[in-house]
Amino acid sequence: MTAATTAFAARTGGSRQLAGTGTLLKLSLRRDRVMIPLWIAVNALMVLSMPGTLKGLYGTAAERADLADQMTADSSLRAMVGPVFGQSLGALTAWRIGVYAGLLAAVMSLLVVVRHTRDEEESGRQELISSAMVGRRAPLTAALLAAAVANAVLALVITVGLAGQGAAGALALGLGVAGAGLVFATMAAIVAQLTESARLARGLTGAVLGAAFVLRAAGDAGSNGGSSVLTWLSPLGWLENLRPYAGERWWVLLLFAAAVLVQCGVAYALAGRRDIGMGFLTVRPGPAVGRLGSAAALAWRLQRGGVLGWSIGFFLAGVVYGGMTDGATKLVGDNDKARQIFERMGGRSGLTDTFLAAMVGIMGLVAALYIVASVLRLNGEETSGRAEAVLANAVGRLRWAAGHLVIAFGGAALLMLLAGLGFAAGYGKETGPILGACLVQLPAVWVIGGLAVLLYGVLPRGAVGAWGVAGAALLIGWVGPALNLPQTVLDLSPFGHLPKLPGGEMHWLPVLVLTALAMVLVAGGLVGLRRRDVSG
Repeated sequence: MTAATTAFAARTGGSRQLAGTGTLLKLSLRRDRVMIPLWIAVNALMVLSMPGTLKGLYGTAAERADLADQMTADSSLRAMVGPVFGQSLGALTAWRIGVYAGLLAAVMSLLVVVRHTRDEEESGRQELISSAMVGRRAPLTAALLAAAVANAVLALVITVGLAGQGAAGALALGLGVAGAGLVFATMAAIVAQLTESARLARGLTGAVLGAAFVLRAAGDAGSNGGSSVLTWLSPLGWLENLRPYAGERWWVLLLFAAAVLVQCGVAYALAGRRDIGMGFLTVRPGPAVGRLGSAAALAWRLQRGGVLGWSIGFFLAGVVYGGMTDGATKLVGDNDKARQIFERMGGRSGLTDTFLAAMVGIMGLVAALYIVASVLRLNGEETSGRAEAVLANAVGRLRWAAGHLVIAFGGAALLMLLAGLGFAAGYGKETGPILGACLVQLPAVWVIGGLAVLLYGVLPRGAVGAWGVAGAALLIGWVGPALNLPQTVLDLSPFGHLPKLPGGEMHWLPVLVLTALAMVLVAGGLVGLRRRDVSG
């Protein structure tokens, strides 16, 4: 065979490997036509609202310089938001929200990639698609391209939206956020080749993302405005050290590019060396005779890993927030406008209680994401066909659903309890009031969970809309007070009706009303589940 023939064969073989990529990309974007725009909108609004918020809080150069000095002196605050590299509104925006924007982009990207790779194989749809004229690497390529499109749009929105603060800094921040997203998209592509479970793929990639955040936080806490080795080990640290609006280090983008290219190469190499549905991590075979004697036991087996991961995260977050309470209150105490924002979030009690109430409220908002994910596990079991096999036995629909719902609603209570214990451990006092404040968040969390149950039971195709509800509540609760939105808008979220604890006065009526509403929503969803067909 001549060299020309060999080259031609390689080219045509490569083209066959990617056959159908365009069609699969269109399908992926169509399936994510709600999820991706929602993630982009929440992330972009969080970033673009920050300059106005900071201008209202620190309107003069002297106030911004004082903020930078206080942040540099407090290691716990540096661990949470990183060091300050500049004193302009653009630099403060990149400092305050850049790492968290990259974190959200990473979560969006890993969800997109795992959904269109390992999820498709686990459900059996990929095998059906691959029986047509679809190349072996087309699904992986389409999934990565879908993540790339999402991150490119996010980068464009951030760049255009912040261009008024400086075009170069806006471009650097946009590219850095997109770069972080793509690093974890390609990381998810590797993990999806290693595992046989989409749930495990998401969990392992999320664990890597959590480790990256911890490395960045530890590095920033240990440095004093400089660059720690630990920070450079984290892609989120690269985003921070890109330094938008503070003498941009454009060469840092090469780290993102190199990581993406290397991880892409590894993912493609692994994809070419395994069968569809298989993974490289061996799965321990189950017992010869089943040991799960009930639907509840099966639900616990399926969700125990998620409950454990969320529990650890909530406890550690409580410890961190509790530990930074004194430093944060000293920082806020000198700024009346910052105090007003925390008062809108946490009530008008003493500044320490106000800060704690605001942080407890944020933990409640995040717990709403857990309960939606846990409830929608029912939808995943149904669409994959596994629920039909369970229900074909002597298991009723309500008993099957109840096992998952107990874990969802009881797990939310466990998370808030662990968050309260973490706050108490980090802060070192007021254990009882803080625990009570965390548990008061549960009725609002349960209302979000009840809406997810209702959507799943009555309109299963629209069950994914529960993520939109949780995202809207998160956006209202997080961004609303900073933008000084009217109370009528804040009241659209169930969290807006809760008493502001600790420090505030306890009002039982909204707590009881929200709890009753959650029960009604769950009952409505279960009635809908009983009356409709179950998809197989």
